[in-house]
Amino acid sequence: MSEHDPSRRTPALWDEAAEALPGMTRIAARAWMRSAAWAVGSGVRSGRLLARSLTNPAVAGELVQEVARDVAEASRAVNDVARAVSAGVPIPKALLDATVSLSSVVLADVTPRGTEAEERSLRERGEELLHRSRDVWSEEGETHPAYARMLDELAPDEARILLLLLRGGPQPSVDVRTGGPIGLVSSSLVAPGMSMIGARAGCRYLDEVPAYLNNLFRLGLIWFSREQLEDPMEYQVVEAQPDVLEAMHSVRFPKVVRRSIHLTPFGAGFCRACLVDPEETDELPAHQIPEE
Repeated sequence: MSEHDPSRRTPALWDEAAEALPGMTRIAARAWMRSAAWAVGSGVRSGRLLARSLTNPAVAGELVQEVARDVAEASRAVNDVARAVSAGVPIPKALLDATVSLSSVVLADVTPRGTEAEERSLRERGEELLHRSRDVWSEEGETHPAYARMLDELAPDEARILLLLLRGGPQPSVDVRTGGPIGLVSSSLVAPGMSMIGARAGCRYLDEVPAYLNNLFRLGLIWFSREQLEDPMEYQVVEAQPDVLEAMHSVRFPKVVRRSIHLTPFGAGFCRACLVDPEETDELPAHQIPEE
């Protein structure tokens, strides 16, 4: 590093200034003067504005303002330490408080900002995507690019639920509502979306099944349909479960609304690409979402 670098001269100048402070205050101030000098020096040496100023003279003014801001923030942190110690604040606490203040300056230099360049980058990515879509000779695979990210957002039990829907087809679910004469005018929901999906899929945490289904729906892998399945026997098994019976007995006139839970085409593609062997995919049934 050049001896003319301002970041090297600054600690010496501030050390001289610190001599005017008394006792422990001087020690704390000198330590934070060096930390402040490091913060300013790191901001300049990062080259974010310096590199741009070499090719664009208009950026030079912005570079000067950036350095001035860092110097002001660092000086303020030093003064805060000296003032706090003089007022009787323990040195470790004074230094910790100054750390929070000074770190905001450093993080501001490295935090991405929503600039025009970022918007251009997104636009360029969109243009590249459209360009690839027009390339008839492209040999890119058929696997959706979102599959890799979605694997990190699934719980093990959710993978079991997906396999159940893929291999076993749509599953029955029921809502318990208030019925009777009053239910004809105004029906209240007592217990929604009750099913045997967790037990049939072999889930480890059955209490989390409603949350699992919500997450799968959020990812676009499953669909909650208002239509019921063709086989009524599927619902008789569900309606005989203890939790469903408890919900029905909690009101005077219960009414059971039959629904179904389906795997979406996107979910079926995810399962075939990520959760089953290639040899098994040809033997799996095709599941369609019923029209509402």
